[in-house]
Order: sequence, then structure tokens, then C-alpha cells
Amino acid sequence: MGNFSGDADQEYFADGMTEELITELARIPALKVISRTSVMSYKGTQKRLPQIARELGVDGIVEGSVSREGDQVRVTVQLLDGPNDRHVWSENYQRELGGILTLQREMAEAIAQQIRVQVTPQQQRPRTAAHSVNPEAYEAYLKGRFYLSTRFSKPRELRVAKRYFEEAVQKDPNFALGYVGLADCYVYLASFRELSPAGAYKAAKAALHIALELDDSIGEAHDTLALLSWQYDRDKAATEREFQYAVSLAPNYACAHADRSTYLSWIGNRSEALAEITKSRELDPGYSFAVTESGAHYQLRDYPRLVEVSRRGVVSDPNEWLEHYFLGVGYEGTGKSQEAIREYQKAIEMSDGDQDATAALAHAYATTGKRTEAERILRELEAKSETRYVSPYMLATIHAGLGNKDKALEFLEKAHQEKSWDLVWELKSDLRLDTLRSEPRFQALVRQIS
Repeated sequence: MGNFSGDADQEYFADGMTEELITELARIPALKVISRTSVMSYKGTQKRLPQIARELGVDGIVEGSVSREGDQVRVTVQLLDGPNDRHVWSENYQRELGGILTLQREMAEAIAQQIRVQVTPQQQRPRTAAHSVNPEAYEAYLKGRFYLSTRFSKPRELRVAKRYFEEAVQKDPNFALGYVGLADCYVYLASFRELSPAGAYKAAKAALHIALELDDSIGEAHDTLALLSWQYDRDKAATEREFQYAVSLAPNYACAHADRSTYLSWIGNRSEALAEITKSRELDPGYSFAVTESGAHYQLRDYPRLVEVSRRGVVSDPNEWLEHYFLGVGYEGTGKSQEAIREYQKAIEMSDGDQDATAALAHAYATTGKRTEAERILRELEAKSETRYVSPYMLATIHAGLGNKDKALEFLEKAHQEKSWDLVWELKSDLRLDTLRSEPRFQALVRQIS
């Protein structure tokens, strides 16, 4: 939706409204709804509707504008026939900000009716009675979502998002979506090693517990709970159950399909993982899909394919450090160590020193005869651990590259004790640990997380 408020500072509001309307539409199984990350790439575009429809693989395009004065919100939304560049329907809405949740659902239902979708009674029933959200809480929530949309880039945006979600639930303790956003921030910050696993995951579970007590039909909440069940609780049955809830409650939520594809890759279910990748590609053909596909092939240890898809990802977004990291892994896995080193260096620079990329560079140095450089990085990480969290898993990978097997296993066991996200995500697939795989202590760890 375009920002028609005349205030550039309200851009987050228009973007947030766009995301929330997409979320509401995505709950309707009969609709194919393209995710926000792909849609927002067309913001301000001069491309004609038929071209956009062709590139996204859709027939209908929803276009809108939002303006705001104080607590009054005016939204104009129209449905367009993309391939034929034809106007189908439009409507104007005006509400107080406190009634915005109800407004979003009304707009989603109206759009569905206009494209003649038969919504089931269960889908027509509100998830809960849409209570009037505190206007200040909703504004803080939209700001949080604005910063959370940059979660794949750098952790500093996640910290800003977390503060806004905390403000949202403080101002309105009954605002379920605020707790979901807060839980997501904790999970992502832990995955970037900005917070220790135990504290972050416990806080995330507490937030999700409140959210689901308020509204147990939020698919996004079940997706995040599935990740926690996998990465922290290590409960496969709960993981699979929560992923199933997520994709059934929010069938067009691309992130749930992406997360589920990575989990299926992790357990070795290649065919279902690739099917989920295909679904994710349909819903989010842009940047997020590229990262999802790279992550799945990383888990499958398919290094030629990882190089191929990560190269595409780098072309799609040259400034995305994760794709450079995955490309480095692909190169290292196919024996191209010097190319891998260059990609790891780019990933470190773009991510402001991500620990995984840093440890990968140290390991690559160690295995190509640059032991001094690897040991220097190891000392720097050890020194950093005195003032902030450093994942013992990453220290283990460097020791493995240097041939210090006992030390590497010691740090892996420490990672297991603290329920490290890295251990669950990487242990079974990480090429940096291949020299340890015949060790009984290593095999015991694999059995404990499998």
C-alpha cells in the first residue's frame, strides 16, 4: 500500500498495513498469496500490471493506499485483473486505529468474495473476537514488523524490532500478535548468536504461550513454536505437529513452508523437503526463497546444487551476506577452497562479523595451510567471549580444522549442554566437522540430537 499521509515518517505504517493484509489473505487456502518480501520489491515500480502478474505468476493484484491523521485511518483498496490490466473492484474504508484488526479482516473477506472464493465456515469465523487494540500498541507493532522484515541482514534491526514489540505488549497485554513478534525476535537474535540460547528460547516460549492463550489459531505462532520444539526442546513429534498446525492455519505463509523444508532436509526427507521448497518458491519467488533453498541444500550436503542456488541468490541480492556464506560452503564442499575463502570474507564484512562466517573462514585457513591466520581468529573469538556470547560450537569448528580433536569435542559437548541452536542446525551436515565423525563422542552427540 502506498503512503498517502504526506509524512515520510509514516512509511512504516503503510508497509505494516501491507504486510498485515497479506497475512489475512494468506489464511485462505483457496487463494495463492505472494509473500511480502516478493511483493515489496515492486513498491514504486514503473512496471505495467501484466508484467508484474507474469513475474509473480498471479492473476489478481491488490493495490491500495493508506493515509492517517491522528487515530483516524483511511484505506483505499482495489482489485485488479493483472494479465488484462483491468480494474475489477475498489472500496474505501475508514476506522479509528483501535479497530484496525477488524478492518484488515473485513478487507481480506471482501477481496476473497470479489474473486469468488468459497471460504469455509471455519475460515469465516474470526480467530478470536477481534478486540479493539490500543492505538499506540498497534503503532509500535507496525514499527516492530517494519524492522523485523530486515531480519536476514543484521542483528541491530532485530534489537530495534524487539523494543517495539515489547512496547506493544506493554501498552496492550491482550495483543496476541505483539507477543508473536517478540518471540520471533528472540529466536532470530539467538540464531545470530546475539543472545545465549537458554535465555532467548525461554523468553520466546513464554511470549508464545501468552499469544496462543489469547488466540490459538495464529499460524505464525505455531511456526515459531515448531522451530523452538526442534532447536531447543529437541522434540520431533512436537516439531512435526506444530509445523502441521502452521501450514494448515496459514497455508500461504511462505515462512512456515520455508522452515518446514529446512527441518525436512535436516531429518533427511529429501522428497518432501523439495516439495516444500517448491511451495515456498510459488509463494515467495524473490529473495527469501533463495535463502530457503540454499539452507535446504546445505542440510542435504548437496554442494554442487548449493553453489548453483547460492550463485542465483547472490545475483538476486548481492548485499545479502547469507548467500555469500552458503556459496562459500558450496565452494569448500566442491574442493574450491580459495573461492570459499573469498566468499567467507565477503560474508564477514557484510554481516558485521557474524560468528559462523568468521569460524568458516578460520576453518578454511586451517585446512589450506594458513594455520597462523586460523589461530589468530580463534584467539579473537576467545577474547570476545569474555564480554559477550560466543557460541562454543563455532570454537569447536575452528579447533577441528586445526586438528585439535579433543578440544573440538569438548566445545561441542559444551554446546550440547547449553542447547545451542548451532549444534542442532549444523552438527549432522557441517563439513567443518567431518574429521570428527568417526569419533565415539561425536557419534554420541549425533544420537542425542537426532
